[in-house]
Amino acid sequence: MKLRMPEMPPATLLAALGKYNLLPAIVFLPTRRRCDEAASEAALSRRAEADERREARREFMQSFVEQHPEVRGHRHWDTIIRGGVAAHHAGHVPAWKLVIEKMMSAGLLDAIFATATVAAGVDFPARTVVMTVADKRTGNGWRSLTASELQQMTGRAGRRGKDYVGFIVAAPGVHQDPQRIAELLAAPPDPLESQFRATYTTLLNLLDAFGNFGQVRDIAERSFAHRDALERITHLEKSRAETEERIRARLNQAGCDLPTSMARGLERLASARARLLESVPQTRRELLRQWLDKVVQAGRMVSIGRAGKSLVLVTSRRDGGVNGVREDGRPASFPLERIGRVFSPVFSLRAEKTEAAFAEVHARAKELALAEPRLRDRLDADGDAVKLINEMIEALAPASLSKQERTACVEALWSVRDDAESLQRAERAIESLRADVWEPFALRARVLDHFGYLDLGKEQVTERGRWLADLHVDHPLLAGEALQRGLFAALDARRAAALAAALVADEDRDYGELELDDEIVSLLTRFEQIAFDVSNEEWKEGIEGAREINFSAAAAAARWAGGVEWATLVHETRAEEGDLIRLLSRTGEALLQIAGLRQAHAAAAQTAAAAAAIVLREPVR
Repeated sequence: MKLRMPEMPPATLLAALGKYNLLPAIVFLPTRRRCDEAASEAALSRRAEADERREARREFMQSFVEQHPEVRGHRHWDTIIRGGVAAHHAGHVPAWKLVIEKMMSAGLLDAIFATATVAAGVDFPARTVVMTVADKRTGNGWRSLTASELQQMTGRAGRRGKDYVGFIVAAPGVHQDPQRIAELLAAPPDPLESQFRATYTTLLNLLDAFGNFGQVRDIAERSFAHRDALERITHLEKSRAETEERIRARLNQAGCDLPTSMARGLERLASARARLLESVPQTRRELLRQWLDKVVQAGRMVSIGRAGKSLVLVTSRRDGGVNGVREDGRPASFPLERIGRVFSPVFSLRAEKTEAAFAEVHARAKELALAEPRLRDRLDADGDAVKLINEMIEALAPASLSKQERTACVEALWSVRDDAESLQRAERAIESLRADVWEPFALRARVLDHFGYLDLGKEQVTERGRWLADLHVDHPLLAGEALQRGLFAALDARRAAALAAALVADEDRDYGELELDDEIVSLLTRFEQIAFDVSNEEWKEGIEGAREINFSAAAAAARWAGGVEWATLVHETRAEEGDLIRLLSRTGEALLQIAGLRQAHAAAAQTAAAAAAIVLREPVR
């Protein structure tokens, strides 16, 4: 169970670890803010302590600044030099995270306060890893750590060549759960997840390379992403082959040189006959109930009782009952069995038209009444259908055989009916699994066909689709439509950066309330219309539509491309530096992708290249 205890003060925690020779340590905390606060709190209490490494840290930082001037004057500069501790998370600029990692590896720091995400992609082991959390914060709230995430975090414990063993300490915290941590430490790693996805560019590239949907479908089925489905398909195919072999052996034993498809044909015919016989009513009452269930619908007039004088306009059907409105406007509710006659017209349910509907039925009741079915006619019709199926079953054996041979073959076919049914089930299951794998590609193929990036009928990528396939951005179809409709044409670098930032930014990330000029607002409004058009077509196919445009990201990128200083941008947006770096890096990458389309969109490519050069200046790399 969760402790629900307050977090141990960082200085107290580090003092306890130092007492037992458990430093240096990586302390995992739940949020970025708490990491920064913990580093500052710990540093304040350690300044009075003698530390011969302070001068070494100062020299290291001064040397690092020569190559990375953007870290000069960082708000945690004094914390790291005097306190020998630091915070490490995605909110810091890359150069600051790099200097922390290098100092930790060099043995110049006693502790790093980090979020769970720091465990992936960095390599600075410590003697001890301190876990204060069993949960991880995401964009959709809190969730429990996975086994692989915890193993990545705790795997930093123990320095190669310095420690014989690494230590893991579970410390109190508001998101702590020691039992859960113990369970995760003993759990096997999480299954590997493939990054193969049914994206627009994946489909275009595969189709262009292999020439038809059949090949693309085969590749998709055999991808690691669908390994479970492939394993199931392989098992079913093996079972199908074994079943076909049993059927073939039984027919050969009976002296029948018939294909296994004959057995499947018999199974389908026999199943159809069984369903038909099950549906045949045995009494007139059953027949009438079936007929009423079929013809009584909203908008039809029915009479209550055989006299037919009490009329009701049906408004709805539910659970074998009928709801409607009487001629005097009162509601009516009754079972199907009380209906005497059903009249053919389907009337409007609008209140002002019901009076005319009742008048018409009173005036032409005999003419409009539907004829009730007769049991004899139904039995005769069903009997004819059963007779036809029986004749088709008899005809399965070739006419060239003798009567005795035909009888033996038909008996052999009947003897393998269970196997034939198993064969049918296996084939349906295989097709269902294959359809599940292919469906995401099929949906995207229809969207691409709508916008002219591939020809669905010819199974070919169009000229437009070829350049879209080379556009590696987060939302390629949205970017492609913006290019195709000339949105990037005749832009300056500032507006191109704003448009690219709106394309790549997370929709829920806030970059402050910077003002946008009318030109950029108009540009983004046009972009929103394109996003709506793309989303509308995606929604028709059941694909999650393009997300909303992030105006604040566009404003931040426009300010940066306009030449504002980094410190000013950070102050104006009030965003964390790491988040700004991520936005502008992605913006620059998207612009470079567009800059590569020199043949298809020369003007846009030239503008994008100029904008990328401005956006990707220091400290954005």
